[in-house]
Amino acid sequence: MIIWIASYPKSGNTWVRSIISSYFFSNTGDFDFSLLKKISLYPGPKYFKKNIDKPGEVSLYWEDSQRNIIQSEQQTFLKTHNALVALNNRSFTTEKTTLGAIYIIRDPRNILSSLKNHYGFNDYNETFEFMKNKKKYIWDVRKKNDFSGFQFLGSWTDHYKSWIENTKFKTLIIKYEDLEKDCYSTSHKIIKFILMLNGQNTKVDEKKIFRSIQTTKFDILKKKENDTGFEESIKINDIKRSFFFLGPENNWENKLPKEILSKVENEFKEGLNYFNYL
Repeated sequence: MIIWIASYPKSGNTWVRSIISSYFFSNTGDFDFSLLKKISLYPGPKYFKKNIDKPGEVSLYWEDSQRNIIQSEQQTFLKTHNALVALNNRSFTTEKTTLGAIYIIRDPRNILSSLKNHYGFNDYNETFEFMKNKKKYIWDVRKKNDFSGFQFLGSWTDHYKSWIENTKFKTLIIKYEDLEKDCYSTSHKIIKFILMLNGQNTKVDEKKIFRSIQTTKFDILKKKENDTGFEESIKINDIKRSFFFLGPENNWENKLPKEILSKVENEFKEGLNYFNYL
């Protein structure tokens, strides 16, 4: 069965995957980028037998591909930015193939700066339009004429609601900011949730989780990217964008112009209140 690591883009998905992969897929808890391959991006080319020619067409194969995944492996972690929605009358996933999900939420005012860098947007207004677009989707631009990596986002609001309002399977909501404030307690909660989903009463390995946290700190991940590169970073106009960009220094209070801040807080007021960001 599948355990989803889900989030809106630039919300901390890679950080959570790094902690999970170092804990469950290493002997000591020490992290290495190669471990992230244990938690693949879905949808993606490896899960489909042919190229997907049109945006959204991949939804026709969601169910069959996920059935194939759970038949080949007893348990699989998958990363996704896809909203938990239905396209072409097909649900993204169901309780038939999904064991549970971890959904990472982040203050949209800080997502704005990270998205602007990641996609090379011209300004914050362009980034804001991206985040409020109810029809927005992304795909792997490196694979021309292949939309097997198509992920439907919708707006930031629609995205988080689709996952946190789900009642078909258990979902753990994790705030990015809690990882920053108390990484140990938050990581402990994540590991316990996974063990619970698997029906295991095993205690969390304290030494291992400590190493997982220590070796996935932002400055360490950023240095690894600078030293060896990171395959999940993308090129915009032949310029490689840093994946690990600002981290703890990404503070909307120092970054966002008042005009755009007002727009963001007005558009996403419901979510900002719900998650106690205001």
